[in-house]
Order: sequence, then C-alpha cells, then structure tokens
Amino acid sequence: MFKKHLFPLGKRPYIQNRKERKQSEKCILCEIVDNSDNVVKLDVYRTENFVVSVNLYPYNPGHIMIFPKKHIEKIEDFPENLYNEFFTLKKKCIEILNKIYSPGGFNIGFNVGRAAGASIEHIHMHIVPRFENELGFVDILAGSKIFIDTPEQIYNILKKEFEASGEH
Repeated sequence: MFKKHLFPLGKRPYIQNRKERKQSEKCILCEIVDNSDNVVKLDVYRTENFVVSVNLYPYNPGHIMIFPKKHIEKIEDFPENLYNEFFTLKKKCIEILNKIYSPGGFNIGFNVGRAAGASIEHIHMHIVPRFENELGFVDILAGSKIFIDTPEQIYNILKKEFEASGEH
C-alpha cells in the first residue's frame, strides 16, 4: 500500500516517555501546564485558562497548539464560559504567526479521539501555517521535509513575539 515511510528522528524517546506517563496517569499537556521537568518546555504564552505551545513534532514551521490548563478530553465538555478567551487567543496566535511567517493560509482544528488521529487525549487545537508552493524538490524527490528552524528556535522566535504583545 505505502511505497515509502518517513520516520521522525528523535520521536522514539517521546513515545517511550508517553508509555511511561500512561503508567503514571499524567498527561503530557498537563505536565506542560505544571512546568514539569519531564517534558520539553515549548510553551510560548499562557492566559488564566490556556497555554500556547510550539508543537515538538511540527508539520510546518510555526505549528502551535492551544489547550486548556484544565484536563478536558471531550469537546462537548469544553466550558462555554471559556469560548471567548479561547477564540480571542486563537486570533492572537494567527496574528502573530502572520507577522512572523506570512503564510498563505492555515490548517486549524482538533483531532478528537484515536480514530481521528489524536495521540493526546487532552483537548488541544492545532494551528499549522501553510505556505504557497510549500513542496520543494526535496519533498518530492526524497519524500522528506526540510525545516530551517528547530522547534526550540521556533519557540524562541514566538516567545519573544508573544512577550512583545504586552498581554499576559
């Protein structure tokens, strides 16, 4: 069925740690909320109820996630009183990503449940910048994607921009 498989380097330790976390019953996003030393710290912004974090295994540069500090697994359990804060934060994220990356568009959404591709049960929204002609010759010929910046470099760029926005 598939002629080629791509394997993200460095993901094995993440998967292994996820298995260990399952045993400890601690969710990776909850560990980010708690500033745990068990996870890579890539959160660039926090509000009273939400965290914005760079995705450690991004699809594109600037791929971020927004998630509630409270552990929520079902979209139908998302508190209505947090809608305004959440969507205001989403707008802020898009404005900053537009300023930094000038993408041609965005994929924005949730993966809810394993069948939908969710590898983390804690509700989180992905915002993935998309670029015109983002497929280059390496993508096509080698079946690989080239990133100029690492997630840590993207974190540094976005963290400065969120801090400069003056709202915390």
